[in-house]
Amino acid sequence: MRMRSSERKRTLQRACVLAALAFLLAGGVAAPAQADTVFSDQWHLNAMKAQEIWRTSTGKGVTVALIDTRVREVPELAGRLLPVKSFAGADAAKLDEYGTTAASVIAGTGRGLGGRESAYGLAPGAKILPLVIPDGRGVGNAAAQSEEINKGLAPAIRYAADSEAKIISVSFGTYTDDQPVRDAVEYARSKGKLIFAAVGDFGVDDPQVGYPAATPGVVGVTGIGKDLKAIKKAGVGITVDLSAPGEDVISACAGGTGLCRSRGTGVATALVSASAALIWAEHPTWTANQVLRVMVNTASGPTSGAVRNDYVGYGAVRPRVALKAPGDPGAADKDPIPDYRTASPPPPRPASSPSPTPSKEHADKAGAAPVLDAPMSSVTDGGHSASFWAALAMCAVGVLCVGIAGPLLMADRRRARLSRP
Repeated sequence: MRMRSSERKRTLQRACVLAALAFLLAGGVAAPAQADTVFSDQWHLNAMKAQEIWRTSTGKGVTVALIDTRVREVPELAGRLLPVKSFAGADAAKLDEYGTTAASVIAGTGRGLGGRESAYGLAPGAKILPLVIPDGRGVGNAAAQSEEINKGLAPAIRYAADSEAKIISVSFGTYTDDQPVRDAVEYARSKGKLIFAAVGDFGVDDPQVGYPAATPGVVGVTGIGKDLKAIKKAGVGITVDLSAPGEDVISACAGGTGLCRSRGTGVATALVSASAALIWAEHPTWTANQVLRVMVNTASGPTSGAVRNDYVGYGAVRPRVALKAPGDPGAADKDPIPDYRTASPPPPRPASSPSPTPSKEHADKAGAAPVLDAPMSSVTDGGHSASFWAALAMCAVGVLCVGIAGPLLMADRRRARLSRP
């Protein structure tokens, strides 16, 4: 009796499925749980063990006031954004949309257009209050640019202080120490807010910390790369307090493919702010001082063994450690950063005389370790990636399918020849 064509196909399909199952169950290869996804390429989240963190906290119930340029309502931020407040005046529409990137690094939900899987933020349960300020471009020299930024920055900080946000995240800054900004910081601190600001990416010949990161009461944040060292061109100084990944950070963004690779102290500040949101969501009765103390106490620390240095501060934030073993949060009303209210601004720098470049010996000690609780690379198993082993599994299954299907086809052809008249 001849087998119908459809029956032969079903037989071959069952054979291939059985072969695949037999191979996998025999221990030939472990199927990767996150193979070929956006999340698997977000090295900073994998290194920080985000999936483990999310079993404890996603930042739900905490709002981060993001002071940046424009924020677009991309799919990954659906349900995460509060109404935007602009302090950029008539120039708001001309600003770039880097704020979208920073917001996504904090609170991206991993759900892209049409529900497809996309990039996650470190605190996907947190809310974002977008506060738009001018970036100072196109208004003249550095002094004029700083003045333009500070005009928006001071009222934005005050607005955030009066909002529901517990955390204020400032993605960029200026060279100028501005009194209205200092007063706004004081006001926000009096309202119990925790303020983080990027130390700046001014260049290797000009490594000073910008403002408001250098303003007393603000936690200065720098970026580190996969080599665990402070990224090049980042600000250096006594007001560098904490660090986070600031290189090759994949997130949702505006325009193009909807995914971007970002670098800089601004994206690192977003990750530190997200870390604070994770901790505060788990300990809602803590004060800003207590959240910050736990972040400092659980930071990785410089490789030299010092408590801090001018390149990475107290080290890289480790929210997984802070959530698992926070230790004593300490006094509610005592700031843990020793330079709070005592840090002096750096002396004025002549425009023609840049700050000295850090020595190579000093720069080589600018790393932080142990840093993010996990390997810095997805390369495993003798140097081969998960994608390699997945491909190998497919090849092996294909060989088994051919081995089983071949005899079946030959037998079927023999039966077909014998049944012919």
